[in-house]
Amino acid sequence: MFAKKKDTVPAPAFTPLAQMAPAPASVAPAPPPRPKPASIIAQGVAIKGDVAGDGELHLDCVLQGEVRVGKLVLGPNARVEGAIHAQVIEIHGRVTGAVSAKQVRLYGTAVVDGDITHEQLAMETGAQFQGRSLRFQRPAPAQQAPAAAPVPPAAGHAPAMAVYPG
Repeated sequence: MFAKKKDTVPAPAFTPLAQMAPAPASVAPAPPPRPKPASIIAQGVAIKGDVAGDGELHLDCVLQGEVRVGKLVLGPNARVEGAIHAQVIEIHGRVTGAVSAKQVRLYGTAVVDGDITHEQLAMETGAQFQGRSLRFQRPAPAQQAPAAAPVPPAAGHAPAMAVYPG
């Protein structure tokens, strides 16, 4: 008469941890990339040939050839014979050749024999520079339709004058 009623609710299913997919971790922003360390070539080294890269280069050696890098720092013992191109150039040593950069700084021990093409040029007292200082040519802004040029008055004709009653 009094019988226990069987519940129809199934028992909860358990999945072992090893079979469960890992929960997605909260997406944290990636840390900013660390700046690349500068490449350094010390005193006592001589290089014959071109050097190119996009990073920072510190030279304190003798180099015969062209240099194209992102940033160039020439130490007090550096001697470069050839053109140098970079975004930023700091010169403590000697350069014989063209220098081209947005920012050029000649320190008191710098000796440059060649043209410097730049947007910004700074020289400390004592720096020696033999050559031309040339500013980068920025492209001209887009030209609009030219305005009508004023017409010069005809010879012997005086412009009209306004008369105000008064």
